[in-house]
Amino acid sequence: QVQLVESGGGLVQAGGSLRLSCAASGRTFSASTMGWFRQAPGKEREFVASITGSGGTYYADSVKGRFTISRDNAKNTVYLQMNSLKPEDTAVYCCAADREAYGRIWVGEYEYDYWGQGTQVTVSS
Repeated sequence: QVQLVESGGGLVQAGGSLRLSCAASGRTFSASTMGWFRQAPGKEREFVASITGSGGTYYADSVKGRFTISRDNAKNTVYLQMNSLKPEDTAVYCCAADREAYGRIWVGEYEYDYWGQGTQVTVSS
């Protein structure tokens, strides 16, 4: 059974940093594109960042320059380093994984097959 489990969320002041982790189990995703999405209260889920199996990355404009996505294929884990956090970054952050290994960046939710439950990030002003 495939599972994605996020951790590292919490409460932080504006300007602070957090590092989210997403540990996958049940199969290896070393060649698959993985991504981070977030959903704030009352809003639709939105794309945050994506990383291919070979390490290519892409970011939403709202987080570019502040967030960094990375992966450790030996640990079957993807990370999201979040710096210079703003109150508008407050959301539940979920990781996602593509079943296949196309080697492409995906920004749409429908491109991903597996999802974690999410971790809450709250940024106070």
